Amino acid sequence: MTDAAVLSDADLPLDPFLTDEVGSTDDEPANGFAKLGLDERLLATLVEQGFATPTPIQTETIPLLLDGRDVLGLAQTGTGKTAAFALPLLSRLDASVRAPQALILTPTRELAIQVAEAVESFSAALPHVHVVQLYGGAPYGPQLSGLRRGAQIVVGTPGRVADHLEKGTLDLTDVGYFVLDEADEMLNMGFLEEVENIFGLLPADRQVALFSATMPAAIREVSRKHLNAPAEVSIKGKTTTAANTRQRYVVVPERQKADALARILQVEDFDAALVFVRTRQNTTDVTEALNRRGFASVAISGDLSQAQREKTIADLRSGKIDVLVATDVAARGLDVERISLVVNHDLPTDPESYVHRIGRTGRAGRSGEAISFVTRGQIRLMRAIENTTRQKAEEMSVPGTDEVNARRRARFAERITSALEGQDDGGDGIEVFRRVIDEYVAEHDVDPLALAAALAKMVQGGKPLLVEDLPAPPARGEKRPREDKPGRGQGKRPTSAPSWTVGSGTDTYRIEVGHNQRVKPGAIVGAIANEAGLDSAHIGHIDIRTDHTLVELPADVPGAVVKRLQRARVAGRPMGLRRASEAGGSSSGPRPDKRGPRRERPTR
Repeated sequence: MTDAAVLSDADLPLDPFLTDEVGSTDDEPANGFAKLGLDERLLATLVEQGFATPTPIQTETIPLLLDGRDVLGLAQTGTGKTAAFALPLLSRLDASVRAPQALILTPTRELAIQVAEAVESFSAALPHVHVVQLYGGAPYGPQLSGLRRGAQIVVGTPGRVADHLEKGTLDLTDVGYFVLDEADEMLNMGFLEEVENIFGLLPADRQVALFSATMPAAIREVSRKHLNAPAEVSIKGKTTTAANTRQRYVVVPERQKADALARILQVEDFDAALVFVRTRQNTTDVTEALNRRGFASVAISGDLSQAQREKTIADLRSGKIDVLVATDVAARGLDVERISLVVNHDLPTDPESYVHRIGRTGRAGRSGEAISFVTRGQIRLMRAIENTTRQKAEEMSVPGTDEVNARRRARFAERITSALEGQDDGGDGIEVFRRVIDEYVAEHDVDPLALAAALAKMVQGGKPLLVEDLPAPPARGEKRPREDKPGRGQGKRPTSAPSWTVGSGTDTYRIEVGHNQRVKPGAIVGAIANEAGLDSAHIGHIDIRTDHTLVELPADVPGAVVKRLQRARVAGRPMGLRRASEAGGSSSGPRPDKRGPRRERPTR
């Protein structure tokens, strides 16, 4: 388990299950928690783990849950909410009952693992308490064994929990304590139907604790339907960034991001880099672009099995890979000390996500670097992030050709120096090659300098050592020409981009084509990007269903652009775009048609 004792709110996005360290062992170390009414054995464990003072959400939530109240909690990751629901659960658990008494749902398997390990840590002094983890990408055998042993606490993702319920291997009859952790993320990932079904299988007198970072209408509706007069607890998470992380941004057109990223990675000094993108497809595209440019990079997304994910993270820790490309969801729970550079290839749309992302570097007192790519339409969003985090980001330029080439020559020279000093990895010693070269020079009467240059070219393997100039970006305020992108071809190209600035909020829109029309995500992206004049980075989650599609777009799309998108054709018919909230009940909630994979949904 991650050592919670050394974590603080600045260590986002890992959820510090308990966040306050003991200040002095002379005072009564568990005094703060003792006032909350927890089981004495838990207090002893907290003392051993080095915690004395509960966080605000723990102070407010624990007494409510111990009293049997339902709780609706508005809390960010990093506020200590795991302990807020886990400690009351353990205080009220009956270890003599060998059946599930508590069910904790999390949106991702990474968070499920974290929460389960935290619960196990807290229960160290409680005999015969068992926790089982149920999440996708892992074999069923150990999960079934844990359930058969009579685990009292089940921690899992909605998909795999639903699978066990369908197979009859999980019985909720004795579950009196139900926790939904990061409920908004769960619903964003399309798990509403599973959550509703689970509520329907729980006993009527169960206690519910629902925690969410945001409180959209869908969460309010779940609360209204399934919680009994809940007490509402709202804790504002930190939106400030670590002072030891230098933050910069570069204004770069969408079409130049791949080259700009490669240049930055060649010039910056870093041990390992974490590159954030918006969608699962972006992880593949960016990774392929980096690998073509000679970087040891790997993508991580919800498509990976747990074994593949663990191997990828192990390779990052060991130095086998230097660059990891990830989405926000896939990177949740990632904690690798080597990461000294975070790049926001796609700028997040809210400051909290920005704080979470750059919290992966500059940890435990070390310095870190964070660089964000900002298109011209996102400059106001970058200013809003700066205002919220109360820390100014420094504008930088894409490294110039001369700077990049100087660095590439220097690194090539370092390889030569390393070989001369005998620091290369194994193989024949340098004297063997010296004799070969002496013989070659004597036999062919060649200039040693020319021979060295030929050998250097051979070592380079046909790849260019130096880079060429990038196209110059337009000056600030100058209109740039429209970009041709793969997949754009639906409908007529507008003569100019619409005169509106994309804001920071998003909304869900409905278009009247789906699987029945054999529509593909690329066609939808192309049609919307063409007609609305949007960069593809502004087009988010696409959920293709049987006869319609839900797509995440900026919330402030002007009416004139909406009308244009209503008429635009995709898959041979008008899109009829409108906000999902205006389209009736069928546009939100039901599970997407199974013929279309959900974006960013973890494997069951």
